[in-house]
Amino acid sequence: MHILVTADTLGGVWTYTRELVTGLVRRGEQVTLVSFGDIPTAAQARWMEGLKNLDYRPTAFKLEWMLDSEPDMLASAQYLEALIQEIKPDLLHFNQFYYGSLRCDVPRVVVAHSDVVSWWMSVHKKEPPETEWLRWYRQIVARGLSHATAVVAPSRWMLDQVELHYAKPAFGSVIYNGRTALLFNPHISKEENIVTVGRLWDSGKNVGLLLRQELPAAVRIVGCDRHPELQSSVFAVEDIPPNVRLDPEQDEKQLVQTLARAGIYAATSQYEPFGLAPVEAALSRCAIVASDIPSFRELWEGAAVFFRNNNPKSLRDALESLLRDPGLRQRQANLAYRHARQHFPAERMIDGYTNLYQTVVPARAISA
Repeated sequence: MHILVTADTLGGVWTYTRELVTGLVRRGEQVTLVSFGDIPTAAQARWMEGLKNLDYRPTAFKLEWMLDSEPDMLASAQYLEALIQEIKPDLLHFNQFYYGSLRCDVPRVVVAHSDVVSWWMSVHKKEPPETEWLRWYRQIVARGLSHATAVVAPSRWMLDQVELHYAKPAFGSVIYNGRTALLFNPHISKEENIVTVGRLWDSGKNVGLLLRQELPAAVRIVGCDRHPELQSSVFAVEDIPPNVRLDPEQDEKQLVQTLARAGIYAATSQYEPFGLAPVEAALSRCAIVASDIPSFRELWEGAAVFFRNNNPKSLRDALESLLRDPGLRQRQANLAYRHARQHFPAERMIDGYTNLYQTVVPARAISA
């Protein structure tokens, strides 16, 4: 089967795409990958080296959630339509809503990784203000969903959000994201510290919660602090407590080492349709402290210590309970590790998608 996959390079979708595309190619599928957003760095693209049957087409078109993106969306859709005419894929796998309504007669899967309205509702607890841009955004999301052969979400919670804010898909399913356990190191000595990974400018990630109370251990916050459109830092130096360290984005090798040594991972999100970073931390045998939001309950029930969403005191209490009891911290780390290995392996995710592909693409339609 020849599959055209779209991705963006600015967040977890790129990591998800790596796992999916690598798995598909190694199973003998032919993949054409098109990325949007920034052109990836050499380090970001290194995973493609040596993968046969992969044709990669990087572009720098804006993403649909960015303001003033409509011209770029029109241009990128035209680019994709021309590419489809050229390569004639059997299936389209879109990681953006917009392209679900491309003008072509090819089955298409649309994956709902996140969306602006559910993000706003989770962060602000109210409907977003109506603007011309938001009306356009709602329209293109609903249109993409309605034209999809199948819609996938990485959690039941996210699929429910799609149905609530836009439209009920004709065929909707949940496939949990996955990571390759062998990429991480769960076997070295841990430090008594707290780590989180996330975009500092994203209120949904809510990593600033770690700055709102003095915490009982050293804290490392790893992630970009500059908004991709505004290019301005979200924290002033005087806002940072002395036991908190802000690190820029790390490459894979650095992040593996950071998580391998971390005792506790703080999943502080107010909005998280799935969250690959907690999975990576669990595969590194970190104890998980997670915000009590519906998606984390769905994904981590029984394998994480939960704190009240957006409550700095509750977060501190949860962290202290693990820091003062090394035995409990070790038990929670082992629970998280086993849970991630069982529920979020890359192979399970790839099985889910290949089974779905076979459902939406008739065998007789697959090109030789």
